[in-house]
Amino acid sequence: MPSLPDLAGRSVAVSGVGSAFGVAIAEAFREQGAHVYGCDLDPSGFEALVAKGIGCAAVDLRDRAAAAGWIEAVAGEAGGIDILVNNAGGVAGQQHQPFEALSDADWDMVLDINLNAAMALSRAATRYMAAARSGAIVNICSGASLRASLTGIQSYCAAKHALLGLTRQLAQELGPQGIRVNAIAPGLVLTGEASRRQWDAYGPDRQADILGGIAMRRLGSAEDIARAALFLASDWAGFLTGQILSIDGGIR
Repeated sequence: MPSLPDLAGRSVAVSGVGSAFGVAIAEAFREQGAHVYGCDLDPSGFEALVAKGIGCAAVDLRDRAAAAGWIEAVAGEAGGIDILVNNAGGVAGQQHQPFEALSDADWDMVLDINLNAAMALSRAATRYMAAARSGAIVNICSGASLRASLTGIQSYCAAKHALLGLTRQLAQELGPQGIRVNAIAPGLVLTGEASRRQWDAYGPDRQADILGGIAMRRLGSAEDIARAALFLASDWAGFLTGQILSIDGGIR
């Protein structure tokens, strides 16, 4: 991977390092010489990350005080926060159900992990970035930030639209303090067992139809998303803020 010298020595906080995206993003920043700290609710994958020099902490980001506390701990150890990647999210194991059957608990869970966690982490991190008059926040959004979600999960679509709105609003507010805020909309990436089962269930004909609708004629990878995060956090994107990059291979 080409070197991005401005990332060496930077302090980077990445949420959701228990996911494929989180692992790839954390490892990519570490390879560039950054000091990387990750958090996740599930600590089962921490050992491999720690072996690569990535600090890890088990944090329930639905607890806003705990989220802010993690940022404060990272800043205390690293001497500040240069980059925050809000990667934590997902559908919390939910499947589509009719809107009238949706429970408050299911709605709140998805909003908490996709939107409220990003708000709490960003709010805590911007204090340190503002003091340094420099910083970058990268929000991992979704194609569901721009259109209806293929999952059919109403709360997920609402949360990802809202996360894009927060991205744009914070870019305007924080820009004068030297803080850039951008987002990534990943395309179709098989990130775990559940997504692979869904892909296999489509069968060859449906899979070919989906691939035929992607200009690059392939699915994405977690590394594709990690490279986009590196770019948005680096000085190469120094005049880019309030934007969302669709890393989707040219899906129509």
